[in-house]
This record gives sequence, structure tokens and C-alpha cells, in this order.
Amino acid sequence: MQRAYLPHYTADDYAQWKGDWELLDGIPIAMSPAPIFDHQYVNGTIFRHLDEQLEHCHRCRVAQEVDWRVHNDTVVRPDTVVICYPPQDYLTKRPELVIEVLSPSTARMDETTKLELYQTEGVPYYMIVDPKKLMAKAYLLHQGRYIKIDDFINGRCPLKIGDCEFEFDFDLVFNRVRKAMH
Repeated sequence: MQRAYLPHYTADDYAQWKGDWELLDGIPIAMSPAPIFDHQYVNGTIFRHLDEQLEHCHRCRVAQEVDWRVHNDTVVRPDTVVICYPPQDYLTKRPELVIEVLSPSTARMDETTKLELYQTEGVPYYMIVDPKKLMAKAYLLHQGRYIKIDDFINGRCPLKIGDCEFEFDFDLVFNRVRKAMH
């Protein structure tokens, strides 16, 4: 079916829907089934670590599962974000860091479509975390394109978000997950 014949939805339409959805270029994307326990636990551990790293910053905030209205026809819900501005009910400006934890149903979209979207929207850092392998791909926006910082199964990734400089400690995060899961 050609795209011209598909319905084109807006953020106002999206706001009326029940269930978990994202909206990409006017096309609804179902976010079900709900993420499995491993996905949620890894995401919670990431949130905890970032929140601890930024606890003394009065500008930066860490959030999970919050809608970002990118455009009138694009609304995404990243797993974890760091923002450096006071939010409204949903995000209307780009985050400084977006982290997506892979799920079998969304992995391809996180690794392609969302990577391209976040790059186009100027998100400075993007991380894709595999909760099964406990591995992360970290990207830095450089001259409008993402360059891979590295693949992390351990180690530290330096981040500069707003006025805050810190290291994302994959050893700490992944060891917390390993300890809790085994």
C-alpha cells in the first residue's frame, strides 16, 4: 500500500488513544506487549545511576517513559532521557541524552528509525542497551551525525551534559543487574 493512502495522524489524535503507542511521521506504532522484567529492571538501574550522577545539578533531570512531542506528527517515548530544562506534561524540546533498552518487538526500530530521528533532532548522546547481553552502544553527535563512542560491556563512558561532566559507569550498572538477576 502506498503511503499516500495511509491515514496520517497527529499528536492531538495520539493524545486520545488508549494503550501504549508512539507516532512516527503520522503512523501509529503499537508499543505492546509491555516490556519484560529484564528490560524494566535494566532501565530502572540506568535511571538510578543517572539520577545519582546528576543529583547535585539543579538543571538536569532524568525521566523514564515520558512522551516527547518531536513534531505535530511524531511522538516518541524513550526509555530514559536526561533533559536540562523544566519540563511540561510532556517533552517539547530535545533531550541531551536518550537511552533505549532493546525489546524484541522494538529493537530494529531503536537501532534504525529512532537512531536517525534522534540524530536529525540533534540529541547529543544516544545509547542503545541490550538487556540480555548487558551491552550498550553509545553514540555522540558530531557535526550533525552520530559517531559511535564504543560498545560497552564494562568500562566508563564520559558524558558532558549541560554544565555537568561525569562518567556513565557500565561496570556499576551491569554488575548491579547481574547481582540482582542471578
